Amino acid sequence: MGCFPCFDSREEEELNPVRGRDRNDPREAHHSPTTAPAISKLSSGADRLKSRSNIGSKREPSSPKDGPEVNIAAQTFTLRELAAATKNFRPECFLGEGGFGRVYKGWLESGQVVAVKQLDRDGLQGNREFLVEVLMLSLLHHSNLVNLIGYCADGDQRLLVYEFMPLGSLEDHLHDLPPEKEPLDWNTRMKIAAGAAKGLEYLHDKANPPVIYRDFKSSNILLDEGFHPKLSDFGLAKLGPVGDKSHVSTRVMGTYGYCAPEYAMTGQLTVKSDVYSFGVVFLELITGRKAIDSTGPHGEQNLVTWARPLFNDRRNFAKLADPRLQGRFPMRGLYQALAVASMCIQEQAATRPLIGDVVTALSYLANRSYDPNAASGHNNRGLGDKDDRRNRDDRGSRIAKSDEGGGSGRKWDFEGSEKDDSPRETAKTLNRDYDRERAVAEAKMWGERERAVAEAKIWGERERAVAEAKMWGERERAVAEAKMWGENWREKKRQTAQGSFDGNS
Repeated sequence: MGCFPCFDSREEEELNPVRGRDRNDPREAHHSPTTAPAISKLSSGADRLKSRSNIGSKREPSSPKDGPEVNIAAQTFTLRELAAATKNFRPECFLGEGGFGRVYKGWLESGQVVAVKQLDRDGLQGNREFLVEVLMLSLLHHSNLVNLIGYCADGDQRLLVYEFMPLGSLEDHLHDLPPEKEPLDWNTRMKIAAGAAKGLEYLHDKANPPVIYRDFKSSNILLDEGFHPKLSDFGLAKLGPVGDKSHVSTRVMGTYGYCAPEYAMTGQLTVKSDVYSFGVVFLELITGRKAIDSTGPHGEQNLVTWARPLFNDRRNFAKLADPRLQGRFPMRGLYQALAVASMCIQEQAATRPLIGDVVTALSYLANRSYDPNAASGHNNRGLGDKDDRRNRDDRGSRIAKSDEGGGSGRKWDFEGSEKDDSPRETAKTLNRDYDRERAVAEAKMWGERERAVAEAKIWGERERAVAEAKMWGERERAVAEAKMWGENWREKKRQTAQGSFDGNS
């Protein structure tokens, strides 16, 4: 992929002289829009317009003068071109607004529909975020990452041109829905979760060096035709640790409610920080609730804080499902989805799974298509009140917690077909981890017993060997003593015989 020479700490210090502030700190909202040295190296649309002759609307990829290792393939646009594309940024072309600035729908001369994001010079992001976004999306290409078409860096104007996502953001389909808008069904939610996880997997495992997204949230997941998810807004992305480093230290930025606790407290950033943020978004998909909802009742304003106690009792799982689904979801699929979400939002980063393991689990769930019409013939087993009666045989099992170091190579036990969801079958499914743990414990006990028997045998052999050695030693000593006694006896007899001979003489 090449290296990122503009992403070192010195660059951050130059473009962000005030450190340790939050992204939403109002004190950062009035910094002067100075042009950074790295920005000045990007080809401006005006420069390209001056050098262009007799090529019509045909564009050539532009590249900065940083050297052969960085190749920015994005097109460059002039402000006049983008103003024409968006009808001079008219309100009817306005799509939305975020931390970077306003987004407009536009039409290029080629007829392509695009989304034009205009940097708010008095906003929360600046030149560095603009540069990071251009470089990241020029070098990273994946079906679950939004495609950057080009940019504009005319004077103090900063604009980004993306492919147009006709279905908007995931947030638009989850929260504050108008009465006439249909909520997302279960299959679509699992499909979106699996696709978003694949985008993160590309950043963490395929990109070299790895990239930490740092701002994973529902409003940054854009939806293409068929609800195909793509990650957008890479202004806060950071290169991950390489070599023997376990983390990168940086100032805390992101969105409240999605930031991992260890990152918010220490500023130490790892790929597991993104996994936590993914877990929050996945909970939003399952529950239909916002990550932070200040209008909710006390104790329910923070999604993670509200959900965690409910993970401890299987009888509460149905309460975590979005009521707008009206019970149209597979109970087993809900339990498995909650298991994934529970592991992703673990307090300790080391106990969270790697995103590759999450992709494996969610790909399974996304491929298990749920048919609500077929399920309705079985008395709507997804409904929560019937689930409570059906699950009274609960043995107190909990969603399996991650073991230490569980982030590498975790295997998700999701095999098996969607059989009749009887109480016995449900209990069997939910207690599979419990049975496995018990089997492991029994195996360990059996192993200890076998080892004890083996050691006893060895000890017995050793004792017997010692006893035999003692017996052998005693026998040898007895033989030696017998030999010595025989020698003494013969010597004494010889001396007696000698004396008798002398007397007779």
